[in-house]
Amino acid sequence: MTIDTLFDLRGQTALVTGASRGIGLAAARLLASCGAQVIVSSRRQDACEAIVAQIVGDGGKAVAIAAHIGEAQSIEALFAQMAQRGLSPDILVNNAAANPYFGPVPDMPMAAFDKTVAVNVRGYFYTSQLAARAMRERGGAIVNVASVNGRRAAPGQAVYSMTKAAILSMTESFARELAPSGIRVNAVLPGLTETKFASALTGDPEILKPLLRAIPLGRAAQPEEIAPMIAFLCSPAASYITGASFAVDGGYLA
Repeated sequence: MTIDTLFDLRGQTALVTGASRGIGLAAARLLASCGAQVIVSSRRQDACEAIVAQIVGDGGKAVAIAAHIGEAQSIEALFAQMAQRGLSPDILVNNAAANPYFGPVPDMPMAAFDKTVAVNVRGYFYTSQLAARAMRERGGAIVNVASVNGRRAAPGQAVYSMTKAAILSMTESFARELAPSGIRVNAVLPGLTETKFASALTGDPEILKPLLRAIPLGRAAQPEEIAPMIAFLCSPAASYITGASFAVDGGYLA
């Protein structure tokens, strides 16, 4: 293989959830630049269409299909709409996530617990399950966007951290079961990243200062610094990698 073919995703269809902003947006744009047709999915159709316009404006191919990954019926509707358009995923990037509560675990409302688990665990599982059914005749790649919290739980984020640990276990389970079908399953563990999702951390100087001291590189990541690992794991360059988890964290877990 040449350097060009190692990262060539032409002819591939990539479904990216939570793709309207942050890491999902950066991943969708990068996958499109590698030649994939990207299915841009998030809860709001107008937000998805805005990203599709960006990708198409850059010369890429993309389709907008809204879905709420915390709702099973919405996931089913997403795959049904893909099928109606003659689209079937070769790549799945599970990126949509929820963290509605930041604070002491004894005070966490059960509604917040249920929402976090519904999106981060059940949503990843069901989306991966339906994607695997579509991929098992020809192979494919699934990348789960987890978090360093899955390895090192963070104060005020107990349930979010727990769900991210579950994603790491899910990655290994799916990798073992789906390998005979040529489906690779891996995880990316972003560290602190400048996104709206993480604004409760990055937007508060008193919270941010000690976090930055724990990161050897001394700063938060940009979404565009996480996306290359996602694209790598989707590409032919990662053809012998499955069941693995890769931290992109500025050295936080070192």
